[in-house]
Amino acid sequence: MFKKIREYYNNFLTNGAVTSEHAKYLKQLRLKQIGVKLSQLSILVVITLVWELAAKYKLIDPFISSYPSQILKTIYQMALNGELIKHTWTTVYETLIGFGLGAILGLIVAVTLWWSDYLSKVFDPFIVLLNSLPKMALGPILIIWLGNGVIAIIGMALLISVIVTIMMVYNGFKETDQNKVKLLRTLGANKFQIFKKVVLMENLPTIFSALKVNIGLSLVGTIVGEFLVSKAGLGYLIVYGGQVFKLNLVMTSVIILCVVAGLLYYLIVCLEKKIIKWNL
Repeated sequence: MFKKIREYYNNFLTNGAVTSEHAKYLKQLRLKQIGVKLSQLSILVVITLVWELAAKYKLIDPFISSYPSQILKTIYQMALNGELIKHTWTTVYETLIGFGLGAILGLIVAVTLWWSDYLSKVFDPFIVLLNSLPKMALGPILIIWLGNGVIAIIGMALLISVIVTIMMVYNGFKETDQNKVKLLRTLGANKFQIFKKVVLMENLPTIFSALKVNIGLSLVGTIVGEFLVSKAGLGYLIVYGGQVFKLNLVMTSVIILCVVAGLLYYLIVCLEKKIIKWNL
């Protein structure tokens, strides 16, 4: 239905009298987006140049802070010997597994709590307690439970992300427009139909907001896990670089982490646009 309405609207804009105004608006919108991108790029370039020049003229200690040209050289050397792909991919796949499991489990629990008022009242204080608990403190326990390996790292990423998913999505479900819910009930819709047609569709933005938050939290959990127990990954490189005073390696790993975090977030944004557009 919505697709047909959108097609009629687009045809009207194409053939109607407002075409020039609409084209002008789209042009202004594109120019604004280009301006934002150029501003972002300019800020990045300025920060890089200031950092490079400050290190070159000894305004900051290059041994402690490193500098962009040295970081690029380190990345190039890591790429040549295969270390760049090895450690980056290790962190990425551990993050994606923890994030995926946390998102699936969190959605299942959120739906269950919405479905059953009794269960939501029983488990609500426990969820709040788990959310306030410092997850980092559970790292040694996870190592004892899950072993000294990748499973413990994934478990840390899962633990950090799942509670946030539950709370954000469940709160979104509870705040669904009750007038729409009552309308479907008067029309004879069952609970599954109400969830599918109203609750889920209305909370797609909330679900993706939770995913955007959790992709970063999962990456944090992965790095913390790699700090504690790992033989590969960007977290391992940060710890190793600090131990042997290769601070350039530490800064290089941090920069790679920033790039990875940005790319993972961008993937979630692209997925959100496609799914929401598909459901319109």
